Amino acid sequence: MRAVMMYAPGDVRVDEVAKPTIEAPTDAVIRVTATCVCGSDLWPYRGAQPVNGPSPMGHEYIGVVEQVGDEVREVAVGDFVVGSFVASDNTCEICEAGFQSRCIHQVMMGGIGTQAEFARIPLADGTLVKVPGEPTEAQLRSLLAASDVLGTGWYAAVAAEAGPGKTVAVVGDGAVGLLGVLAAKQLGAERIIAMSRHADRQALARRFGATDIVEERGEAGVAKVKELTGGYGAHATIEAVGTQESMQQAIHATRAGGRVGFVGVSHDVQLEGQELFFASVGLLGGPAPVRRFLPDLIDRIMRDEIDPGVVFDLTLPLEEAAEAYRAMDERRATKVMLTL
Repeated sequence: MRAVMMYAPGDVRVDEVAKPTIEAPTDAVIRVTATCVCGSDLWPYRGAQPVNGPSPMGHEYIGVVEQVGDEVREVAVGDFVVGSFVASDNTCEICEAGFQSRCIHQVMMGGIGTQAEFARIPLADGTLVKVPGEPTEAQLRSLLAASDVLGTGWYAAVAAEAGPGKTVAVVGDGAVGLLGVLAAKQLGAERIIAMSRHADRQALARRFGATDIVEERGEAGVAKVKELTGGYGAHATIEAVGTQESMQQAIHATRAGGRVGFVGVSHDVQLEGQELFFASVGLLGGPAPVRRFLPDLIDRIMRDEIDPGVVFDLTLPLEEAAEAYRAMDERRATKVMLTL
């Protein structure tokens, strides 16, 4: 089968590799119908984390079940499914508490690679969710977004305790940040401040529910958020980048007693103890437990209540994966969908 492999920073290829098979009775193998490139895939692409190439790439996916192991009960051959970027049993105490991405048996799908024609899904019963009915083309795009970026943006908004009467600030205008705006709106936030310098992304943030746009960054951005909130800062802030500057901006833009939901993959972020102590804000984040939200998100998508799939502003065939990475790296695309 064809699969995307990263050999070194900036070196992405589509190779012929062995088709996956059932390795454990709890596995399923799916035929991937669409996948995509994630902002987190750009960290190794840019050399910000090591590449032990050739390495399989991709962790977002929708598809049709081709095979199931003997112990799989919740999905069957022929089912159209969406799965989380983290495989989980969905039964351990951590999963039951709603943090399936930290399941004691978790498997990171990025280590398996879903930018491919087929993918083995460990712990299939706890990872895959069947989609009812026949999705439209637009719904298919949105279901793919649910596999990671929508679920991650949603978790960030929940972790920040976005809700009615709240002002939410969003640091980061990539797909996760933009869908954090959508999530905050769906959760009832009264005011949503999107921090973005890019006109196309600002327009999408407005479409998703942003009431204000702040182009300033760093302490200037913090000052603008405080100006917009009568000097207090946001009740809830979403951090969707993962850098030192973005984390500090998020914490400083949040009022005392507020919450920060941080979902940007952290790179070289250090928090000074006394500064954090006196900020008096709550922090919750990490890898999003997408599986917790998938049933609800699928339902909203299939009822056309939300249209997160519009974050895909470029669609390419799998063979052009290298161009997909380039387009996102050069910010010519917010998020690229790969078709098979």
